[in-house]
Amino acid sequence: MTIETREHAIVVGGGLSGLATALGLAQRGRAVTILEAGEKMGGAAAYSGGQVWAGANHVALREGIEGDTKEKAEAYIRAIAHRHPEFLDEDAMKRWIDTAPDAMAYWEEIGAIQWAVIPGLADYFNSSDGAMPAGRYLTNVPFPSEELGEWRDKMLISPYFPVGTDYAELFEKGRRQSVVKDDASQRMQGFGQSERRDAEPEAAKIPELLTFGPGVVGSFLARVVREPDITIRLGHRVTALKHDDKGRVIGAVATTETGEVEFDGPVVLATSTFDNDPDLVREFVGLEPDQWGSVGPKTLRGDGIKLVRQVGGATVKLPPTAQTMQPGWKSDYNEGFSYGPDTAMPHSMIVNRAGVRYCDDSYWPDVAHKTMSDAANNLPFFLIFDEQSHQKYGLGMTPPGKPYPEGLVASANTLAELAEALGIDPDGLEATAKTFNAYVAADHDPEFGRGTKEFVLRFYGDPNNKPNPVLGTIEKPPFHGMKLRFVAAAVGNSGIHVDGEGRVLSQAGEPISGLYAVGSCTAQTVSGTGYNSGIALGRGLAMAYLVARDITGAN
Repeated sequence: MTIETREHAIVVGGGLSGLATALGLAQRGRAVTILEAGEKMGGAAAYSGGQVWAGANHVALREGIEGDTKEKAEAYIRAIAHRHPEFLDEDAMKRWIDTAPDAMAYWEEIGAIQWAVIPGLADYFNSSDGAMPAGRYLTNVPFPSEELGEWRDKMLISPYFPVGTDYAELFEKGRRQSVVKDDASQRMQGFGQSERRDAEPEAAKIPELLTFGPGVVGSFLARVVREPDITIRLGHRVTALKHDDKGRVIGAVATTETGEVEFDGPVVLATSTFDNDPDLVREFVGLEPDQWGSVGPKTLRGDGIKLVRQVGGATVKLPPTAQTMQPGWKSDYNEGFSYGPDTAMPHSMIVNRAGVRYCDDSYWPDVAHKTMSDAANNLPFFLIFDEQSHQKYGLGMTPPGKPYPEGLVASANTLAELAEALGIDPDGLEATAKTFNAYVAADHDPEFGRGTKEFVLRFYGDPNNKPNPVLGTIEKPPFHGMKLRFVAAAVGNSGIHVDGEGRVLSQAGEPISGLYAVGSCTAQTVSGTGYNSGIALGRGLAMAYLVARDITGAN
């Protein structure tokens, strides 16, 4: 075992929150070592859409979007957390809402990123108290990848977004159409990039301009590597925390290919979530491996949770109904799972074994909530679609009109035959399709409100499908269907219990000296059981700002 003798602050994880924490510390005169378990930087954020949610931010004002306030942002968070207010940490929520505008301005001021507002993207719950029709979603101005220098090839690139284009183009074409090419030789664009999980993904070919998650992460990484007092160690998985006889965390132990290395200093955990640890998935979500998957990198193994438990740290388990997960399926490319806008596309619906719809099947939070609220009746669940969907949109990495991968989709000439093949009640499915088609004709779903969420209409669906981007009949044979599973978005709502400053709390609710956590390894107590895209990255950047200040004595 080797020992690093100079005390650095230790940041565990090379994703967005970890990079921001390290940069904030270095800017305040603290030397930092980043320990990344994988061989590339970026973590889950590099696989994301790069949406950073921040109420009352300066960028919206700069772009002429007025009317937002911290009070409105707080009202909105309270509104979306209404189902289980007991999971909302009042102090932490207020600290986050109050800090976020300063943090976003700070990162821009020190050259970590140039922000832009994602145009016309509304809050999820657009009719809720405090909601805004636009201005709270930030992302980066397209960032030249050449500015990463030698780190250009050491950064993860999202296989789920058309990196190199921007949100304006994505909204114009629709997310589905913008990421899948008709040319079979290029069909992986945006959805996994590689047909085989053991193949070198096309995503390794870094675009000249970085957008979406890679743009946000790449911008921060380029700034971090210019700091002389930040050291990055790839292939260093932290497996233990060091502590003294008073319980203070005083360092970390990393496992590498050549052995263990010890590092001394305060520790900040930025290890993201637990997606790829079956035991933690069972504990926090209650799903088995055949019901679960993740589009996050394979390095998301719940390491942060395991580390805090070694030293008596606490975790928070939010209800499975609030887990950030989308309906998806197992595939043969990239990380082995897929999700996307497919369940929100016209000519599709989600049903249970009775062949009955039970949720707004275009809106993943409602799918997760309604499925897990009555799992006995709604698991397993199925995606049903017709030949119109096949010819217009394809599925996952399959381009429009091309054959589906063998074994993925069941097809039949009638809905009754399809139901028999999938183990669904035939009468129930036929009756549901008839009702659904009538809703499409009326452009109104009175049961579950499909087609009424502004965020869904803007971000998912087909903008060229009139009158509604997510409503289309299911009537043209052959009919198609498949069993779904929940696929996590690498945003763990349950996780490490921290206070409003990012300090890890003990089982008794007291801060553990020398130990902090930021980002998606922490429980989402600032928004409780409510969620909105961009909160994970927005909160992570605000927490990184606060933790850097706390460690250096500025708070």
